[in-house]
Amino acid sequence: MTEGGTPEVRRVVQRGLWFEEFELGVLYEHRPGRTITEADNVLFTTLTMNTQALHLDAAFAATQEPFRQRLVNSMFTLSTLVGLSVAQLTQGTIVANLGFSEIAFPKPLFHGDTLYAETEVTDLRESKSRPGEGIVTFAHTGRNQHGDVVATAHRRTLVRKHA
Repeated sequence: MTEGGTPEVRRVVQRGLWFEEFELGVLYEHRPGRTITEADNVLFTTLTMNTQALHLDAAFAATQEPFRQRLVNSMFTLSTLVGLSVAQLTQGTIVANLGFSEIAFPKPLFHGDTLYAETEVTDLRESKSRPGEGIVTFAHTGRNQHGDVVATAHRRTLVRKHA
């Protein structure tokens, strides 16, 4: 109770997990997913100076086997895959991305597809050079609305400890 007799409001601030809260082998499913639009793909592709016709030119892409349609830029797919994990895992607790490895795009995304993300913690260790921080390795997997794997990536991050 406050001095005026009104109950105190309990506050919860959205944040990612502190280093101590991560557990090996836990699989985090990030929701909601993100439906990818033509505008998303064209904007990202042009902002990043990628002139690949498979992303921008519908007439050209229609002549190209095997998909015969424009493909979502794989760098947009990767960025969105990681972005979908932020609120649940690293919002306000990450110090830096240390690196990405084992990036793969086994199937393409198309305009109108919905990307869903899941992340498994595959390695945890305290930083040897930075007290108060630890290194967390994530295995990110992106799936379309049919459950097909469209992207995978391993990401090493530097994360703050709570204490």
